[in-house]
Amino acid sequence: MKKILAIILFFAFVPFLLRAQEETLNLGAVDAVMPTVAVPEPNQTVENVPVSDTPTPKKRQNSFFDLVRAGGLIGYVIILLSFVAVALMIEHALTIRQNVQIPPGFGEKVLQSLNQGQFVPALQLCKSEPSVLGQVLYAGMSEYELGWHAVEKGAEEALAEHAARLYRKIEYLNVIGNIAPMLGLLGTVVGMIYAFQQLAESEGYARAADLAEGIYLALVTTVQGLVVAIPSLAVFSVFSNRIAFLTAETTLVAEQVLLPVKKSLQKKKNI
Repeated sequence: MKKILAIILFFAFVPFLLRAQEETLNLGAVDAVMPTVAVPEPNQTVENVPVSDTPTPKKRQNSFFDLVRAGGLIGYVIILLSFVAVALMIEHALTIRQNVQIPPGFGEKVLQSLNQGQFVPALQLCKSEPSVLGQVLYAGMSEYELGWHAVEKGAEEALAEHAARLYRKIEYLNVIGNIAPMLGLLGTVVGMIYAFQQLAESEGYARAADLAEGIYLALVTTVQGLVVAIPSLAVFSVFSNRIAFLTAETTLVAEQVLLPVKKSLQKKKNI
């Protein structure tokens, strides 16, 4: 998880460094292509003054990096949250999977050992398996001496604990999804305050250009917050449903695997 986050943060800040270098080069290029106007002679009219054919540089269009910079400090915080959200999404996608939580063929191996009466090897097999299914079966089978109700309760408690742990794990996406639009709203308020400050300093005679910067900041941070929040909440919902599905699937497999244990304990009780 830490390695994934470090890699994403590294590639996130590389474009900003490249952008700063590009702006430095563009600044030097603009200085180099500034048009030169000849100074008129004493008896020469302005209309006859020759003008250099050097083309006037075109105004550069706003790029993605300009929008990022326009968000200011709040915008950078929102972008940092976006990288954290992407790292969490990748980590969850790799770990919260059915093949990881319920290894294929593991339940059949344990069931086969139990059907053959090899309870201790089956218990050791569950102990050595780090998946959720293995730990749930181990928690239940460890209570064998206390009867079936203890076995069932142990498995249920272990499953509930692992499900709660997974839900806490994905809760960070929900937190990011709720914080990002709030930061965007904060940027909106700051931008509007800046715009009205310009209006107050000009005593009500501010130009549209004077107010545009504050309004621009307000709109950019709002968009940044929504762009981060919407995917985060959507992916959080997807993983939440996946955890619910894996929990139900683990319960079903555990019941099938522990069926020989239940029959054995009931038979032992009747005797």
